[in-house]
This record gives sequence, C-alpha cells and structure tokens, in this order.
Amino acid sequence: MAARVVDGKAVSAKVRGEVKVRVDGLRARGVQPCLAVVLVGEDPASVVYVRNKSKAAQEVGMEAREVKLPKDAHTADVVKAVRALAHDDSVDGLLVQFPLPAQVDQRAVVDCLPPEKDVDGFTFVQAGRLLRSEPALVPCTPAGVMRLLAECDVKVAGKHAVVVGRSLLVGKPMGLLLMGANATVTTCHSRTADLPGHVGRADIVIAAIGKPEFIQGAWLREGAAVMDVGINRGDDGKLRGDVHYASAAARASWITPVPGGVGPMTIAYLLQNTVEAAAARRDKRPPSTPIPGLR
Repeated sequence: MAARVVDGKAVSAKVRGEVKVRVDGLRARGVQPCLAVVLVGEDPASVVYVRNKSKAAQEVGMEAREVKLPKDAHTADVVKAVRALAHDDSVDGLLVQFPLPAQVDQRAVVDCLPPEKDVDGFTFVQAGRLLRSEPALVPCTPAGVMRLLAECDVKVAGKHAVVVGRSLLVGKPMGLLLMGANATVTTCHSRTADLPGHVGRADIVIAAIGKPEFIQGAWLREGAAVMDVGINRGDDGKLRGDVHYASAAARASWITPVPGGVGPMTIAYLLQNTVEAAAARRDKRPPSTPIPGLR
C-alpha cells in the first residue's frame, strides 16, 4: 500500500486560524496576548527558531517580545531575566530557547518559570498535571502529533501505539497523551531489545529518537500510522526524519514528511498554549491545552 502523506503545514494553518479567532476575542476584551522568548547567545539555529516563533505570534495578533542575553551569560543572569518576565503582568507565555550554553544550569532556569506562563509544559507543575490527567499546558510537539492523528481520523482508543524515544520534551509526554486517549502504549528507546519487533506490533508509531532514518519500513506493520518527530540535518544540508521515508511510505497508512509534517505543528501549539494561558489567567482557571481524544 502507498501511505497518505500528512500535510502538517495545512493542519498548522488551521490551528493558527483557530488561535487568531481566540486572540481577536481577547483583544476585544482589552487583553493583548503576549509571548516572551529568552535567547542566550547566537546559535544560528536558535536565532532562526526564535525569529520564526516571534513572526508566527505576530501573524495571529499577539505581541512578541524577545530578550537576548550574551553567550557568556551565567545561570544567575538567565534566571534574573526569566523572573523579570514572570512578574511582568503583560506577559502571558514565557519560554527559554534551548539548548543553553554549557555554563547555564538548564534545570535551575526551568524551575524558575511560572507554571501559568509555561507554554512549553516543562515545569514540575505542568508535567505533574499531565501525569494526573488534570488541566495542563502540554508540550507543543506531542500536542501537535495528537492533532495530526485526529485530523487524519486515525483511531487512537484501543490501539497499540509505540513511542520510540523517552525525552522529557517529546517521548514521555507523548506516551501520557496517548494513554489519556485510551491507547495501549509501549515506550522504546536506545537500549530496547528487539526494537524492530516492538515497532512491528504497533498500529501507531511515533518516532522521536534523534537518529536519521533509523526506523526502517520493513519493521512496520502493514497499515500503521507513522508520525516522524525527528529533524536531523545531514552532511548534504538536507533535513531527514528518524524514519526511512521511502521504505516506510510503502507500508504505512499515513506518514508525516520531514520537513512539513510534525514540525509546523510545534509552533502552532506554542501559539495555542500562549492564547490559552492568556485566557486562563483572565478567567482565573488552570490553563489546558485542547487535545483531541483525551478522556
């Protein structure tokens, strides 16, 4: 069978349209949603990511604020900048662009983020809420994957999902979201024995292991839905996912391309989280990322 290609750009545009409607509604109430990003140093990829996030925020009517610190900034400098934004009532969403320079303690920075403005879903509070199936700001990439599955009408409840990767950013929250949607979830990683066997039993495969073209099409169960979160730049400058696309596309029912699949959904759900944080603060309630299919 030939897989249908998931158009992440089209779904992302749909989500951004939904966000703009919410932003317009808040602005009609006199509320200007604001996303603030802290950038340390001038890593070329990070500079581009921050620019894209700010541009996307402005396109839906949000204010975008960038706080730039020098590459030799220390933990105390970054914490001071984050705390200033945390206490700024005009800021609704706050994130720190990773990776940070080696001399900066990433955990200390994350720990000083205010949970109600934590649009990356990194803090203990938001992670704990997700774990307990309570209203939470969910990490953007897993939230985007859930939306793609819903848009493709991939049934999650009762299905076997395999998540390849166990990071705090993608793998672990992805598993929790899938379980929340009543899937049976297996989490695999670099030390999993018989990884091809596990992948071959999956109805849904989420690839987030950070190794280019690692997962082979021959491993897949015929008709599996494949969501490739990986973004790896090769020596030739081209982006590749964690899945060998050509061989996987010959067996899957749905597959996300790289680029143009999951990637655009990450920024879309960053905007979604920011407008939700803005609305929740004014309504005096816990913020909650809208996730299709959660019980």
